[in-house]
Amino acid sequence: MAGHFEATPGGGAAVALDEVEIAILRSLAVQLLELIGPGDEPAEGEDPLAALFAEGPSEPPTDPALARLFPEAYGDDDTELRAASAEFRRFTENDLRTRKRDDALVVVRTLDALTPQPGGASRSDSGEGGGRRAGGAAVLTLTADECRSWLGSLNDLRLTIGTRLEVSDEDGGEDGSLYRLPDSDPRKPMVMAYLWLGALQETLVETLMS
Repeated sequence: MAGHFEATPGGGAAVALDEVEIAILRSLAVQLLELIGPGDEPAEGEDPLAALFAEGPSEPPTDPALARLFPEAYGDDDTELRAASAEFRRFTENDLRTRKRDDALVVVRTLDALTPQPGGASRSDSGEGGGRRAGGAAVLTLTADECRSWLGSLNDLRLTIGTRLEVSDEDGGEDGSLYRLPDSDPRKPMVMAYLWLGALQETLVETLMS
């Protein structure tokens, strides 16, 4: 189980993580939350139902990572397509941001449930949404719904990091340049995180499809 997800009864999955891996995943998820931004709470006295149907932005984000997370729906080849993309974004981006935010929060909360208590036990030994200590690693056990949130956030994290690293399709393969970076390259830690997240994502996908 170490380093890769395995299926659990009920459509869930489990993976063994050490303290460093837990800290890295939590830090990345928190940074993703900060990048996405806080949700828009209804102002005092405002109708919550009206706020629910509030229109979002019509222009794509200027931050390249956010633009990757919230891409144009129809491209920008001509004026008509740009107008269609703007209209689509206006009515979908707020919901998409909420979903991505909720997924990242699930990652943070399930990792927080693994914080060891005195005596080496974790907060939850129930097998759902928590974990147990095993061989010096915390076993993260996810429900089916939590797996879907994790899968979404792992994908969002890889898109974000890949954008920051300016990764191309040719870079990530086993013969790609990412695997040949010298240890002295300042990008190396982020590249290692990018590749590790990809491996986690792949095993989670395989587990959910099995």
